[in-house]
Amino acid sequence: MKKLIIALVAAAALAGCTTAEKTAVGGAAVGAAIGGIASGTIEGAAVAAAAGAVGGYLLGRVADRPGYCRYRDRSTGRVYIDRC
Repeated sequence: MKKLIIALVAAAALAGCTTAEKTAVGGAAVGAAIGGIASGTIEGAAVAAAAGAVGGYLLGRVADRPGYCRYRDRSTGRVYIDRC
């Protein structure tokens, strides 16, 4: 577990410049920590890190699109992305 934490800190230090890449690294770090604690195994931490990285990257891509905004439909609560 100690080696995993060191690897995550190193990955965070080498994080990319775009918002999508930064949120992917953050998602991977949080996912690895939660997966490692929940499962107690390296495999569980790796799976959770992958899931966190994908989720973080997808959320970050939304933030990288200039000229687009996030809107929430008041009646359904659905969030959608469209031009501002």
